[in-house]
Amino acid sequence: MPTLLIHNARCVATLDHPDPAQGRELFDASVFIRDHRIESIGPAADVTPDMLTGADEVIDARGHLVTPGLVNTHHHMYQSLTRAIPGVQDAELFSWLRGLYPVWAGLTPEMVRVSTQVAMAELLMSGCTTSSDHLYIYPNGVRLDDSIEAAHAIGMRFVASRGSMSVGQSQGGLPPDRVVESEDAILHDTRRLIETWHDTRHGAMVNVAVAPCSPFSVSRDLMRESAALARAYGVRLHTHLAENDHDIAYSLAKFNCSPAQYAQDLGWLGDDVWHAHCVKLDAAGIGLFAATHTGVAHCPCSNMRLASGIAPVRRMLDAGVPVGLGVDGSASNDGAQMLGEARQALLLARVGRSLEPYGCDHGPAEMTARDALALATRGGARVLGRSDIGHLAPGMCADLALFDLRTLSFAGGAVHDPVGALLLCASASAAYTVVNGRVVVREGRLATLELEPLVERHNRLAMQLAASAA
Repeated sequence: MPTLLIHNARCVATLDHPDPAQGRELFDASVFIRDHRIESIGPAADVTPDMLTGADEVIDARGHLVTPGLVNTHHHMYQSLTRAIPGVQDAELFSWLRGLYPVWAGLTPEMVRVSTQVAMAELLMSGCTTSSDHLYIYPNGVRLDDSIEAAHAIGMRFVASRGSMSVGQSQGGLPPDRVVESEDAILHDTRRLIETWHDTRHGAMVNVAVAPCSPFSVSRDLMRESAALARAYGVRLHTHLAENDHDIAYSLAKFNCSPAQYAQDLGWLGDDVWHAHCVKLDAAGIGLFAATHTGVAHCPCSNMRLASGIAPVRRMLDAGVPVGLGVDGSASNDGAQMLGEARQALLLARVGRSLEPYGCDHGPAEMTARDALALATRGGARVLGRSDIGHLAPGMCADLALFDLRTLSFAGGAVHDPVGALLLCASASAAYTVVNGRVVVREGRLATLELEPLVERHNRLAMQLAASAA
């Protein structure tokens, strides 16, 4: 069984308690990994000579902070091909989508594989070890298998969400008819994917989720049947909900109810469900989510980029709603720096409450650095239904990120509080990222694939995709 010793770390932030303020932070500590799991965490002085000489690999972690691997709960990885694309840089959600659907209609299987690996490389190099992805458009022979195979090659733990769109413009939906699928085909392919790829074991590298895209692109029948299918197989459910004012208006006009009521009516509440965004979730909706332990993927950068608003994250957390972080699509965030997303969540929570018309107290303690790190680790693991990732303890999956505190980003900060500095100072790249006991980022460089040829190939495909739409 392979072994890995992470030795002499300046600090190991375990996040091993539901209250972020109470998680153990061990100084001058080491982590010993055997066969994909953490075997022990403790003082570096307790490492025996046999452990030191017998480990298959030893990482000298002096001057480094070790954290659990970060967990990304919402992404659209194919969108990395359309980052900063002209015409939609200043659009809100619905006009942004209308501008990009015709471009995405040109996607090919190669584009999906390459863009998935580029998106995952960016995540891994920011310390993210587990990511979900919501692929909901399937033109030109594209399959979710393309994303899953790409994840396997690069070494990321993956929750592959089989998205779908079935209601085109001719039926009152938002997407053009040429990018929607028949509902029978969607359900058939979803069953195939679950039976082929979904793994229920501890440490599973691939989970499959059932993920109709949104209230404005699928029918209520598909939402109900998708929920029944997912629960028959014991897999999770995911969709977009309450993202902006237009989203709310669509639900009221089409369904005569709020998005949260829509979800309740269709069986889309429960501890096996997570919704992306929920920017406009009202007090009643927060109550429903809390009572049913329904999860939320908070996407602060995308919500700001599209001017959707500020999600009421502190009120959700105080009510008991499970909340994790998501970078969202690369064309609505234009980046997938997971540590940066956590920092943005911290800052936005502090300023956001001051804008709410509730007359309640607010201030810098609205969200602490450790709260934000918990959202990016334990919170994301809970939202994805994973009890084997998200914090560091014996028996947990060996998913870790190491950050070099001796770099310029941390100068004058890490000497006082290495964990606080990770979120308050400029967002840093990971020095090492370990997934399932395997080093996938080493000394700041991707270790599983040649990055430069991948980026060059990705850029060629991005130009090809844009040109085909033009």
